[in-house]
Amino acid sequence: MTKVLIVLLLALGFEAGGVVFLSHGLKQIGEPERIVAAEVFRVIRRGFMNPNILLGVALEAVFFAALMYLLSQRDVSLIWPLTALGFVLTALAAKFILREDIHWTRWMGVALIVMGAALVTFSEKMKRPLGHAPAANGPSFKPE
Repeated sequence: MTKVLIVLLLALGFEAGGVVFLSHGLKQIGEPERIVAAEVFRVIRRGFMNPNILLGVALEAVFFAALMYLLSQRDVSLIWPLTALGFVLTALAAKFILREDIHWTRWMGVALIVMGAALVTFSEKMKRPLGHAPAANGPSFKPE
């Protein structure tokens, strides 16, 4: 479990970094002045040439690769809720790197996310050891 948590934390760092670079890059290129094809394509072209957007996409790709690894190692019901901790890192990055003003109610939401992640992690420790048969509650999905 320790290896999985280390990979998860590193992955979430890449995700938070990716979001920060994407946000910064998107603010640099701006919005389309009008919603017409030529203007939309101009903004898209600028996005493909913006180093911050490209770095953000690359960091998000690293996160996705790590997520695929994590999902191959543990239950989706454990890993997916723990990815919500990315919101915590992203909020911290928004505050200290992007200098965003974050209202206290958002910080309360971040605290709730942390508590939820703690419950999910605790539930992993409550599982039966490997080798015990699951309860017979009906059919279960077994990928091949």
